[in-house]
Amino acid sequence: MVRIKRGVTTRKRHKKVLKRAKGFRGGRKNLFKRAKEATIRAGQHAYAHRRTKKRAFRRLWIVRLNAACRERGLKYSEFVNLLKKNKIEIDRKVLAEIALKEPETFDKIVEEVKK
Repeated sequence: MVRIKRGVTTRKRHKKVLKRAKGFRGGRKNLFKRAKEATIRAGQHAYAHRRTKKRAFRRLWIVRLNAACRERGLKYSEFVNLLKKNKIEIDRKVLAEIALKEPETFDKIVEEVKK
């Protein structure tokens, strides 16, 4: 039976992990075992935080909308309730952008909702 040497495969695998660990501090960037552990953990955090990021942005949009609504004499919860009653389906992201970049347009939306 022929002996199979695995140096090429191992080197390729190691290089792949070490490339992912680039920029890490200490031995986590150049020691294979430490780099492997670090990249696994980094991947877990990246996976979890892709979901957390969505929550964080939604909270930001709500804070911005609340501030914009209060300037116009309305609470955020009342504003959203009136939007639903008037069947205006614009999501929070777009509303927050409008409130931030085009205040005149947001004023018109608020006036439409108050009717």
